[in-house]
Amino acid sequence: MDDITLARALHVLAVIHWIGGLAFVTLIILPLARSRHSAEEALALFESVERRFSKQVRISIPLVGATGFWMTYRLDLWNRFVDPDFWWMGSMLGLWLAFMLMLFVVEPLLLTRFANRARRDPAGTIRRMCRLHQFLLLFAAFTAFGAVAGVHGFNFL
Repeated sequence: MDDITLARALHVLAVIHWIGGLAFVTLIILPLARSRHSAEEALALFESVERRFSKQVRISIPLVGATGFWMTYRLDLWNRFVDPDFWWMGSMLGLWLAFMLMLFVVEPLLLTRFANRARRDPAGTIRRMCRLHQFLLLFAAFTAFGAVAGVHGFNFL
């Protein structure tokens, strides 16, 4: 197995973990949490699942970035980031950057603020988390669809 094949396999595996986990939290955990009798219970369920997943995704998201960078470097694909036919390359990078910033910058900086808001308004906080996760999942699905279709020659433009 050459380095590109290994990088591609690790890349896809890490993306499955990351986006699959996002889908699970968005489509299963958050609706389950919202069905709880109290907003406090809902928030507790969400936070317990999110805490466990966050630890795992702190490995898979950087792995996606490292393998994506390696493939771009080794295959000299830098020009794709400025070619409109490969819009999904920029979308993949944007999605990855958004999650890296949220996970490693925004979350640690705003954790106390989030906890305070959650104590003051648990129902509003869980509603806001649902909307954020829905938006991120839609962005991820759009990007994944565009990337797979684009790699196989389908041009949206």
